[in-house]
Amino acid sequence: MTQNVKKEDGKKLDVVQFLISNALIILIIASAIFVGIQNPKFFSMANIKNLLANTSVRMIIALGISGVLIMRNNDLSAGRQVGLAGCICATLLQRADYAEKVYKNLEPMNMWLVCILVMIGFALTIGIINGLVVSKLHVPAFIGTYGMQTVVYGIALIYTGAQPIGGLVPEYTDWAAGSFLNIPLLPNLAIITFAAMLLFWFLYNHTPYGKKMYAIGGNPDAAEVSGINTTKMTIISYMIAAATFALAGFMLGAKAGGTSSNLANGYELFAIAGCTIGGVSVSGGTGKVSGILVGVLVFEILKIEMTFLGIDTAWTYIVQGVVIVVAIALDIRKYIAKK
Repeated sequence: MTQNVKKEDGKKLDVVQFLISNALIILIIASAIFVGIQNPKFFSMANIKNLLANTSVRMIIALGISGVLIMRNNDLSAGRQVGLAGCICATLLQRADYAEKVYKNLEPMNMWLVCILVMIGFALTIGIINGLVVSKLHVPAFIGTYGMQTVVYGIALIYTGAQPIGGLVPEYTDWAAGSFLNIPLLPNLAIITFAAMLLFWFLYNHTPYGKKMYAIGGNPDAAEVSGINTTKMTIISYMIAAATFALAGFMLGAKAGGTSSNLANGYELFAIAGCTIGGVSVSGGTGKVSGILVGVLVFEILKIEMTFLGIDTAWTYIVQGVVIVVAIALDIRKYIAKK
């Protein structure tokens, strides 16, 4: 009798713990059902396509930042990196006849070559610098990457002359709305993101890099004693992150049809919150690609819900800020409970 009661109590406690840990996700799902009942267009194909397009770019950023978070670091320069990458891609893909072309004598390049070169360039410069600052100079990741955020923004202002960039070649902008698979509901942005998710899933679960990454996040000292080169791993994680931020900039520029130095400002906070909601702990050592997707979707669905409810944009920022704080608080609560 006593054992049964204990088992039942244990199950009840597990249910309560589950509800608390996933409170935000449950709340968003419930509110989505409510909004869908109030306005059937919420579940329309057009809105779903819009959700997929918006989620795609943010998911790419979240994937990049997830590896850094799992290893107990952070990257507050992510949004500015996305913005600078978008600006660089845009200047290299402006029409030759565009009157306000930033670099008059520069002919538009092949867009895929631009994407690859910018990704490699970011990984080799910003990624390595961030990694060295955190691992070699032992500057806290929060401070080091905040400094990089400011530097990258300054570079973007100088590079663009603080002017918006338009007149992009149609191949670039049309690509964002098109579909490789000729499925209207599945834009190219979503296809690229799905491919990136598969790549990161494989990287995290079936490679030595993934095993070392989780080991460092779980216990950095033990990982180093076991022979893992934590400095090298930290630099690689920031390089991978920088490459994904560059890809996100390429995608966002195509989606928006133009860029500016303020492109993607603040996106790193939403990416971090999305990761945290999806189970990537800021304390390191845990996180899954599937969970990251759920976390990012929660944020996007929340924004769309508030739009359909006609809530003022100012309140949208307030609600998103509260969600970020709650997400981090719940994550810290889990960490304390484990200890």
